[in-house]
Amino acid sequence: MEVETRYAKSGDLRIAYQVHGDGPIDLLFAPGYLSHLEQNQWWPAYAAFFARMASFSRLIVFDRRGTGLSDRILALGSFEELMDDIGVVLDAAGSERAALFGGAEGGPMCALFAATFPERTTALVLGASYARRGWAPDYPWGLDEETQRRVLDGYEDRWGRPGFGSRAMAPTLVDDERFQAWNAQAQRFAGTPASAREWFRITMDIDVRDVLPAIRVPTLVFHRSGDRVIPVESGRYLAAHIPNAKYVELPGHDHLPFVGDDNNAIVDEIEEFLTGSRRPREPDRVLATVLFTDVVGSTELAAELGDKRWTELLAEHHGIVRTALEHHRGKVVRIEGDGTLSTFDGPARAVNCATAIRHALAPLDLEIRAGLHTGEIELAPSGVEGIAVHIGARVASLAAPGEVLVSSTVKDLVVGSGLAFADRGRYELKGVPGEWQVYAVDSG
Repeated sequence: MEVETRYAKSGDLRIAYQVHGDGPIDLLFAPGYLSHLEQNQWWPAYAAFFARMASFSRLIVFDRRGTGLSDRILALGSFEELMDDIGVVLDAAGSERAALFGGAEGGPMCALFAATFPERTTALVLGASYARRGWAPDYPWGLDEETQRRVLDGYEDRWGRPGFGSRAMAPTLVDDERFQAWNAQAQRFAGTPASAREWFRITMDIDVRDVLPAIRVPTLVFHRSGDRVIPVESGRYLAAHIPNAKYVELPGHDHLPFVGDDNNAIVDEIEEFLTGSRRPREPDRVLATVLFTDVVGSTELAAELGDKRWTELLAEHHGIVRTALEHHRGKVVRIEGDGTLSTFDGPARAVNCATAIRHALAPLDLEIRAGLHTGEIELAPSGVEGIAVHIGARVASLAAPGEVLVSSTVKDLVVGSGLAFADRGRYELKGVPGEWQVYAVDSG
C-alpha cells in the first residue's frame, strides 16, 4: 500500500514526512543527506528496509529541510533548526515520545535532540554515524582538508551521474547497473550539486563530542567494520562516550544500511534493542518457479476492438488467470495490462497452470505465450527479484504464439509428472551467462 507524504510546518518551511505501519512504539528515522521519501522506495531493498522497521514500530521518516520533498533552500539550517524539524515532525505525526534512529549525518542531529529533549526520546539508535566529521589532532580518522577538497570537487563535477560515490557507499553493488542508475537518480532527487556541496561543507563543522556524555536515554550504536564513508572508529568513539551505550560492530564495507548481506541483521539489532526481542523473519530467498505470460498481438487487438471491448476482454483474461493460479496454488506477483508474473512452489503445478490458462483463453480468441524457470528468487515488497526472474522472462520472450516454453531446469524437475516436452534448442539469454536449453510443453 502506498504511503501518503504529508507536510509539517517548521517556521516558514514545510518538512515532508511519512508514517509507515502502526506498531506499538514510535520510531523516527533521520537519514543522511541522500533522501527523497518517494524515490527512496523505488529501490526494493530500501523499501524492504522501511517495511522491516515498520513491522515492529510506527515508523516516521522525513526529508530534512532543503532536501528531497521538503522545501528547497541552499542554506540548510543550523543544528537548532534541524532539531526543531524533528520536533514539528513528531508533533504532526501525533507522537509524544519516540525512539530516534539517526543514520550518517542524521546521527548528530538525533543525538543532540535526545540530550536536549529526553522527555520526548525513548531511545537513540546511531548507525554508521559520527560525532565529528573533520580531522582533529584528537580525532585522526576524520577527513583532512585535502580529502574534503576532492569530495567538494566531485560534487561539482559528478553529482547525479552513474557511479559517483557508489564505490564507497555501496561497494557490493558497484557492478549493478540498476543500482548505479537508481543511485544517480537518488542524488538528483535529493538535491542539486550546489546544495550537496553546501551540506557537505556544513557537516565538516559538526562536532557534538561534548554533547555525548549528556545523553541519558538507552542508546544503540552500530557500525560496519569496513565502512568506506564513515570509518568504524567513529562508531566506536560514539559508543565509548555515550553513557551505557550498546555497541554492535558488523562485518562489511557498505555504508548504506539497506545494502549488503547483513542488512537484515541491522534491523534485527534495532528491533531487539527497542522491543526486547527479535521475531523470526520469513525467508527473503526461496526456491520457486516463475511463470510469465502475455497476450499475443495485444496492440493490434486493442486497436481492432476499441478501448471499451479491449478493457472488458482484459478483465476476462485477468479473471481466468487468477482462477487458474488459485487452482494450481500460484501466487500473483503482478498482472499489468496483458502481461502476468506469478510464482509457484512446485514446477509441475506451474506448467499445468500455464497450459490451463492457454486452453481457457482459447474461447475468447486470445492467444498467449508463456515462459517458466525454476530457481532461487528474492522476495521484496515490490515483488520478486533475482537471476531466476530474468531467466523466466527471457524464456518467455522466445515463445511462439500459443507456446509454453520452459528451461531445462523445469524439465528436469518434473520427471515422473507425465508432462511431455519438445526440444526447442539452445539459446543465449540476454543478460544471463552461458547457453540455456529450452523446451516446449507438448500441447497434446
